[in-house]
This record gives sequence, C-alpha cells and structure tokens, in this order.
Amino acid sequence: MAAQQSQGIQTLLEAEKEASKIVQQARQYRVQKLKDARTDASREIDEYKKTKEREFKAFESSHAGTTSVAQTNVDRDTEEKLTTITESYNKSKDTVVTKLLDRVVLVHNDLHRNLTKPDA
Repeated sequence: MAAQQSQGIQTLLEAEKEASKIVQQARQYRVQKLKDARTDASREIDEYKKTKEREFKAFESSHAGTTSVAQTNVDRDTEEKLTTITESYNKSKDTVVTKLLDRVVLVHNDLHRNLTKPDA
C-alpha cells in the first residue's frame, strides 16, 4: 500500500509539474500576444497619422491659392476705402476747420432760449 501511495504522490507531482509548464507557456504566450498587439497598434497609428497628414497637406495646398486671392481682394478693398476716406478728408477739411473756428472765436452774448428774463 505504501508503494501505491508513493506512486500516487509521484503521479500528482508529475501532473503538478506538467500543469506548471502549461501555465508558464500560457503566460509567455499572453505576453507575446500583448507585445504583438502593441506593435500592430503602433504601426496602424503611424499609418493613420501619415494618411491624415497627406490629406491635410492636400487640403492645405488646394486652399492655399484661395487664401492668397482672398488676401489680395482684402488689400485692394482696403486701398480703395483708404483712398475714398482721404479724398473725403481733403475735400471737407477746410469747411470743418472754418466751422470749428467760428464756433470758438465768434461768441454771441445771447441768453439761452430756456432762460427767461426776470420781470422787473
């Protein structure tokens, strides 16, 4: 009976060693799969970044002309408005200066319309 118990214990120990090997292999397999997944994900991210960068460059180059045309139009409009304002200033400045000087220099000693003379 002792031999059977010894043999049973031996069988259990061997089974435990085999199970330990299987668990270790499973852990290594899992670690390898995680590394592979990270590598694949990193590669996919890089490819996606490159694709989006190319799309952005294409969009930027297609709209670059539009920006320069718009800037040219804005500059032209600004110059036209400045010219109009300058002409208006030059045409009206003498009249405005004269009116201002008349208001300051020519003083009228009239009572204000809301002020009535006291009845004496």
